[in-house]
Amino acid sequence: MAKVEIYTTVFCPYCDRARALLERKGVAFEEFDSPHGSANRKAAVERSGGRSTVPQIFIDGQAIGGSDDLVALDRAGKLDALLTGAAAG
Repeated sequence: MAKVEIYTTVFCPYCDRARALLERKGVAFEEFDSPHGSANRKAAVERSGGRSTVPQIFIDGQAIGGSDDLVALDRAGKLDALLTGAAAG
């Protein structure tokens, strides 16, 4: 199973949506509380290539993007391959 990391904040409906999708799929993930100005938020921005919104989701170190990006991967049938570590494409 792939290593999934998600940078979130409280009261974030997009964070809730991303967590819910991962939980429905039975995916274990590491969550980082990342309020504005925090070290975790700065790390997420750096790792994502400058994206400053939350959530920021990483699968095996690869920046996936936010909630909409995660949902789009799932709808395109590419998310499961990423989550199992199989080559997506």
